[in-house]
Amino acid sequence: MTETGILSFGAYIPKRRLQRSAIHAFNSWFAPGMRGLAKGEKANANWDEDAITMAVEAARDGLTGLDRATVAGLTLASTTLPFADRLNAGIVKEALALPDATAASDAAGSLRAGSSALLQALGGQETRLVLASDRRLAKPGTEAEMNYGDAAAAMLVGQGDVIARFIGGHSVTVDFVDHYRSSGAEYDYAWESRWIRDEGYAAILGTALKDGLAKLGVDGASVTRSIIAVPVKGVPELLAKKAGLNPDSCVDPMMAIVGDSGAAHPLLMLAATLETAKPGDTILLASFGQGADVLLFEVTDAITRLPARRGVAGHLAFRAEDANYSRYLFHRGLHNLDKGMRAEMDQKQPGTTLFRQRKAVLGLIGGRCTKTGTVQFPKTEISVNPNDRAQGTQEDWPLAEKTATVIAFTADNLTYSPDPPSFYGTIDFEGGGRLVTEFADVTKEEVEVGVAMRMVFRIKAVDEMRGFTKYFWKAVPANKGDA
Repeated sequence: MTETGILSFGAYIPKRRLQRSAIHAFNSWFAPGMRGLAKGEKANANWDEDAITMAVEAARDGLTGLDRATVAGLTLASTTLPFADRLNAGIVKEALALPDATAASDAAGSLRAGSSALLQALGGQETRLVLASDRRLAKPGTEAEMNYGDAAAAMLVGQGDVIARFIGGHSVTVDFVDHYRSSGAEYDYAWESRWIRDEGYAAILGTALKDGLAKLGVDGASVTRSIIAVPVKGVPELLAKKAGLNPDSCVDPMMAIVGDSGAAHPLLMLAATLETAKPGDTILLASFGQGADVLLFEVTDAITRLPARRGVAGHLAFRAEDANYSRYLFHRGLHNLDKGMRAEMDQKQPGTTLFRQRKAVLGLIGGRCTKTGTVQFPKTEISVNPNDRAQGTQEDWPLAEKTATVIAFTADNLTYSPDPPSFYGTIDFEGGGRLVTEFADVTKEEVEVGVAMRMVFRIKAVDEMRGFTKYFWKAVPANKGDA
């Protein structure tokens, strides 16, 4: 019998980790009661990252070593999708250079959008990529600001040589408003925490756990790892005990090192759990949000054959401590700095040009001359080979997964950048091809001629006049965490 389950997984956590002590130091005059939360750090997306770019990086991690042509569809789950009326998952599809026949959809409206999308995908027969990503905004000086972190996770599901067999799931839907954010609003509005704990977590999620285990005929004591994605200390263990699960089986929610990553968090915790799972382990995943989802998996021997990837552990290790709270506010649009005259540029993106050049712009697809082997970007009708200007000989040549080397660069303090100085330079791709591009997530100590770089999908610029986000690829230093 063909098994259905998880075929692969991936994750993305931004490099910068904002210290909660820096948040409290700035706001303690107004909110001294936040002192108890001023511990640890939270993942902090850079100015050029959003739910789409983080989802792309998680997807690339999850597709390590796999043939992307097997992906029949993808779903992007998020409560912070950049576009209200543009298929966000479609941008991800283009960035991953998936075929136009790939089905794509967005999922939103609840913090369990990720787990619900995963549950729905597991009910089908196609190979589907389920992505969950969130970059939530919070008012300064609030508990939400202390708790919210940015991250993304990916689950490739389908039939075949699965690494975790899907045993079954259980889902309930209840219009329980623990928090909400209306269309057009920037911030969540939350109700009283004790009421959420008692009537939401304990009653709704607690009952769903019991009913789910009963429905699947599983003894809670036999579950090896319990992922109860509740960002409140002690609550997962309490719910586990009441449901008959071993409290010691509860997985660390990573609140001290990542924060609550919203719709991404259940899948991020699942990815972290799969990294250390062994064949035979039973994993329970439970999430909460206007109801609850409960999913149960059994790890198979195939997990031992999964290609190495950066994953959660690799991203946690590849970190940069950040105590610049002012920069964090500026990148979130909460600190109105004068950008200067050099920022006064019309960023209009003609839709016609983007459509015609979408493979190059969004997928970083260059060209390779089938006659001479010359690789170039962008792909053109005439080869750039100075010794043979062959015409009509170029084939598509993906460059996003190629390692590159810096051959020249500059750190520009004169041009406008949301994160000065602006690093950019010329890179040569392994196997051919040259590109002048921006660098991201670098310091002057990390970049020099000869350094190996990898490409990442980022925000190029924002057309604030028309509310349009422009994306392209940038170069970041390759490191030991790269698969």
